[in-house]
Order: sequence, then C-alpha cells, then structure tokens
Amino acid sequence: MNVILKQDVEGLGFEFEVVSVKPGYARNFLIPRGLAIVATPKNVEELNKVLEARKAEEDKLVAAAKEKVAKLDSLEVKIEAKVGSGDKLFGSVNNGDLAAALQAKGVEIEKKNIRIPGNTIKRLGKSVAKIRFHRDVEVDFEFDVVPDAASIKAAEDAAKTKAEMARLDAQKALKAQESNEVTFNFDNPLRPKVKEEKKEKVETVENSTEETASEE
Repeated sequence: MNVILKQDVEGLGFEFEVVSVKPGYARNFLIPRGLAIVATPKNVEELNKVLEARKAEEDKLVAAAKEKVAKLDSLEVKIEAKVGSGDKLFGSVNNGDLAAALQAKGVEIEKKNIRIPGNTIKRLGKSVAKIRFHRDVEVDFEFDVVPDAASIKAAEDAAKTKAEMARLDAQKALKAQESNEVTFNFDNPLRPKVKEEKKEKVETVENSTEETASEE
C-alpha cells in the first residue's frame, strides 16, 4: 500500500515522500508511530498543496542536494578495514562508515540516507551505495574498501614467513637428495657387486674348460 511519510524514515524515504510498503508494516509500525499516513486521494491532494506552499524552500533544498552530488563526481573514497584471511573482513563496513568517510571529505550526509546492498560489506573491493540527498535527488556512489595498515603489515609478515619456510624446505630437500646419492654410490654398491660376481663366474668357467682340455 502507498503511504505519505510525515518525516524521514531510515531505509525508506524522506518527509512528504509517497512510498509503497507492506500493509502490515504501515498499519503496525508507520501509522501508529506517526511516521506516515495512508496516501488516500484526499491526503495526496493535501500533500500537493503543502509542497506548492513550500516550493521556494524545496527548490533551495534541491539545489543544495545537487551541489553535493557534484562534489561526489570527482571524489575518491577509501574505507580502511581490518582484514582476516584472503579478502574477508574482521567485522563489516556499513552506511555509518561511509557517512563518516564522506564527512571527512567535506560531504555532509546522514547515514540513514545511504543504502548499501545487503546493508553491510564483508569483503575488500569496490562497492556501490545509493545516496539520497533529497527525495528527488539520488545518486549511485562507488567507493573502495581497503586493508588497514595493521592488516597490510600482517600480510607482508605472513608472506615473508611463507617464503622463508619454502626456502628451508628446499634446502632440506636438496640435502636429502645429496645424502641419498652418497649412500647409493658408497654404502650400497649393488651394481659393482653384480658385475664382480659375473666376472668370477666367467673366470671359473674358463678355468674349468682349460683343465678339461689339458686332461684330454
């Protein structure tokens, strides 16, 4: 059902905005709390009168909102976060984090007017949030979640440890190979033994043949 918001509602819309919601949400939450009224033809007509009377003020609000949108066009925002294994975050990044990052860049925006898909971000990388500066001014804003300094150092240390372990394993493998070669050539001279045995058999046969020929 359609309702008219009587004030800003986080994740839903701005004051004077007509939005569509589930009937149960409207009747059990929005209307009893005075946050909205049903968008009947009569109420919509009253809304239009109010907006007409506020036209000058609304124009100023829209102009201010568009100025903020213009600032976002060339703005690069990176939010640092603590990282676990791979690109997975310890915790998450939400609309409050983005609102704080934007404020640090000189763009004022309440977190309730920022919508992040899934509400939170749990991995590194680029994401897109929908930012509403006014009910008639909305923009998609791309930002980046990057590892913080502690996470970068931890990753570098882990990489160094892994490389050192690989080097030590390679050394052990090389020593083991050299040890096997020495053992084969000197401690277990199997091939030389076989050749010697064959040589002794040949000499025995030759001697036996000579003795037989001599007796004849």
